[in-house]
Amino acid sequence: MSHAAVPIAGALMLGRGRISVPVLVTGIAFAMLPDADVIGFRFGVDYADSWGHRGATHSFVFAAAAALLAIAVWRPRKYWIAAAYLFIAMASHGLLDMLTNGGLGAALFWPFDHNRYFASITPIAVSPIGIDNFISERGFRVLVSEVIWIWTPLSVLTGAVLIVQGRKRNWRQQNGMAQ
Repeated sequence: MSHAAVPIAGALMLGRGRISVPVLVTGIAFAMLPDADVIGFRFGVDYADSWGHRGATHSFVFAAAAALLAIAVWRPRKYWIAAAYLFIAMASHGLLDMLTNGGLGAALFWPFDHNRYFASITPIAVSPIGIDNFISERGFRVLVSEVIWIWTPLSVLTGAVLIVQGRKRNWRQQNGMAQ
């Protein structure tokens, strides 16, 4: 669920009116959607297969295609902002998975490159697959790891951006400048 932190933080930093509620909800769903690939396990898709877990659905191409499809359906007012926002929301999933300490890495560059990648540091504890495995001591350790490495940095960044934006807005008002 921590993948949702990225689009939530992004919407807060962009400010009111830049991201509509439907685009925000879609961004949150897109941030978690790549893990729907685990359904492949039930159909015999191997983890290391291109369509296996952390494969094609974790790629930049998949994120771009999903973002373009969503904006074609939603037709938001701020087309390019929504497209970029949705792309980043989904692409962030693979990037965050690269920071985990387990699995096979993420196929960020599929279909051009079928290799899977990890970051040079992997501080986030890998989450167990399945709700039964998640509600455990290991699941708790994963949540603590995600609070430390995902939620806290995003909260600090979002807070800093909002403070700077507020100060700029106050300065403009005090100096009689238009917003």
